[in-house]
Amino acid sequence: MDNETVSRNFIEQIIDKDISEGHCREVHTRFPPEPNGYLHIGHAKSILLNYGLAQKYNGKFNLRFDDTNPTKERSEFVEAIEEDIRWLGADWEDRLFFASDYFGQMYEAAVKLIRKGKAYVSDLTAEEIKAYRGTLTEPGKDDPYRERGIEENLALFEDMKNGVVEDGAKVLRAKIDMASSNINMRDPVIYRVAHMHHHRTGDAWCIYPMYDFAHPIEDAIEGITHSICTLEFEDHRPLYDWVVRELEYEMPPQQIEFAKLYLTNVVTGKRYIKRLVEEGIVDGWDDPRLVSIAALRRRGFTPESLKMFVDLCGVAKANSSVDYAMLEYCIREDLKLKKPRRMAVLDPVKVIIDNYPEGKTEYLDAVNNPENAMLGSRKVPFTRELYIEREDFMEEPPKKYFRMFPGNEVRLMNAYFVKCSRFEKDAGGKVTEIHCTYDPASRGGNSPDGRKVKGTIHWVSAEHAVRAKVRLYQNIVDEEKGVYNEDGSLNLNPDSLTVLDNCVLEESLAGARAYDSFQFVRQGFFCVDVKDSAPDHLVFNRIVSLKSSFKLPVS
Repeated sequence: MDNETVSRNFIEQIIDKDISEGHCREVHTRFPPEPNGYLHIGHAKSILLNYGLAQKYNGKFNLRFDDTNPTKERSEFVEAIEEDIRWLGADWEDRLFFASDYFGQMYEAAVKLIRKGKAYVSDLTAEEIKAYRGTLTEPGKDDPYRERGIEENLALFEDMKNGVVEDGAKVLRAKIDMASSNINMRDPVIYRVAHMHHHRTGDAWCIYPMYDFAHPIEDAIEGITHSICTLEFEDHRPLYDWVVRELEYEMPPQQIEFAKLYLTNVVTGKRYIKRLVEEGIVDGWDDPRLVSIAALRRRGFTPESLKMFVDLCGVAKANSSVDYAMLEYCIREDLKLKKPRRMAVLDPVKVIIDNYPEGKTEYLDAVNNPENAMLGSRKVPFTRELYIEREDFMEEPPKKYFRMFPGNEVRLMNAYFVKCSRFEKDAGGKVTEIHCTYDPASRGGNSPDGRKVKGTIHWVSAEHAVRAKVRLYQNIVDEEKGVYNEDGSLNLNPDSLTVLDNCVLEESLAGARAYDSFQFVRQGFFCVDVKDSAPDHLVFNRIVSLKSSFKLPVS
């Protein structure tokens, strides 16, 4: 077996077999989201998998909105989903479809089943249908309306379509097997009455197909060859196959299930995210603390990092969890050679160099990325008054503290050696100013007499500093401790968002625009926020810190 065969995942092996046996002339996949919310990281795996297979086999890829449930769907979600998929790099070209495009064909398909004696109208309530269905260990009981005649069923179904029937009064059920070991095959409901306005078809319909009936029809109409879905639909596959078989499609699609992508310690479920949004805990579906695709994009993640993550996760048949640290590893790997480094002081304290000439500004050379010479260098202004990080100074330091303290000499990055001579405090004991002297001969950070310093700290010229707000993030809910508390409230992390209002950045960041991202020296990677940032009011989101707990497995 060659390396190419060994490296193929189980879905590719199935497709290879279908092609070799003549069951598939052209691979045709689709991504079928329901427009009832924003997509999340798990959907990214499905998008990239379906699109990637179409690309690999020179086939076709459809984007199809499964908009069969008007109770939850909105045009806002359609637009957001399209934007997310484009951003990921999946191109559906002119192959954009909506399930609602096929409502007429679905209705005719239901009529066909009734005529074949394979569907009937039931007057049972939802609760009664559930009671009749049986359990995993007990067979169901026949619906008392199961033996209605074909003509009566056709007339009643038409009444449902024409708006004569009230919501919940009647449903259309497939006539399969109430004793089946698979509960999904016990005469499932395939149409229900819902007098609701649809975001695309308006009030044209008051009956809507159920997902398990609609989905195989959509796939068959579009010529989908491999209908790839997540593992929870495995038990629904017999119903999928039954629908396409009974409707006698010439080239029926094949459903294949793969494992979902589960991330530890983050919330991906739509109902949880929806609650966070509706209760105002987050500022929308794209809040950077979430892992919706829109939130990851706003935070500063890249399509390349998500593709790397999906590739590392692989395609499997069994569900498993992936550590969130692996997603962070992927964005670090993607950004570390691409992004310029900049000096930013998030908790500033002023440093005054007493022997530096007042009013003087000199521009020092600074490399943009030490790991990528192609990014070049820049000039950074240096003046008598600077800002450094408050944590880079200690009045009484412990052993092995090599940063600034009284009497100690440190290197200012790309600049000079400086030695702390004294400092000042306010009435509350907080350090307000640090005074230093500098060695003019150490320009560039090296001393001509060869003396060494152990500490190097970054800084920003006070005169040229750009003011900014910086936001630091942690997981908003710790799923390992449970999403909900005992009283039903969400188990929120009170430290999920930290806002730093008084940050100072080097002069070159003054022109930063939405989605621009940088590595802040020693702080991590940061991105300009698309919603709240403005040229005169910069807001940066931390994408990821520099330290990682994730180690790439050795193969």
